[in-house]
Amino acid sequence: MTVDAKKLVELAASAAREAGALARERRQAVDRMAVAATKSTPTDVVTESDTAAEQLIRDRILSVRPGDAVHGEEGGHVDGKSGVVWVVDPIDGTVNYLYGIPQYAVSIAAQVDGVVEAGVVHNPASGETWTAIRGGGALLDGEPIGVTACADLSLALVGTGFGYDARRRARQAAILADLVPAVRDIRRAGAAALDLCAVASGRLDAYYERGLQPWDLAAGALVAAEAGAVVSGLHGVEAGAELVMAAAPGIAEELRGLLERLGADRDTAD
Repeated sequence: MTVDAKKLVELAASAAREAGALARERRQAVDRMAVAATKSTPTDVVTESDTAAEQLIRDRILSVRPGDAVHGEEGGHVDGKSGVVWVVDPIDGTVNYLYGIPQYAVSIAAQVDGVVEAGVVHNPASGETWTAIRGGGALLDGEPIGVTACADLSLALVGTGFGYDARRRARQAAILADLVPAVRDIRRAGAAALDLCAVASGRLDAYYERGLQPWDLAAGALVAAEAGAVVSGLHGVEAGAELVMAAAPGIAEELRGLLERLGADRDTAD
């Protein structure tokens, strides 16, 4: 089917900025944000702002495109008939948001017949908005962006994240201990969508993480890829829940090989 990806990006960006403003204002209105619910573990939290922001996004998108489907982190999947599916994370980095750390994002991607064709990541705290259209490059606040020219893994600044399950985190920490001597340094900022956009913007040379869900990576992965990053999983698998790696082309093969040797896509050492 043919869809105007530019219009999808414009709609997503408008909804993301409005939802981001809602989340930011709600966070500023209280000294300590309350946990409304938990999901996979007691540390995997949801606030009332998550659900309110997602509902706003659903309302805005479906008011313009009522035949579309929406797949959201908090509200689940709502079917549509158009072939377009919106993949929504209303607040990526909820723990940061909960603690008042200004590193969280609204992430909205539009899939057309199963392929992500448009993506928007908005940081409410900084006001920055990343956008991408498949085949059209990536932008930060309307200006073209690109990955770094890093070609030496030992000089690479690498971002990562940890899962909510304590056993997975322990395994990820063990992998990280072996990775640290091979790179310049590590950053763990706590919002996957922003980490992917950091690679796209040249603020990181690479990023990897195990356990991401579609709403965590759909928009950010497109932004990174359109900015020139190599986005993949390990062992020939596409980027997904097992592992997401986004890296500057000059270090992608070496980093992927190292992550494969370390078993970064497994929760056990064997």
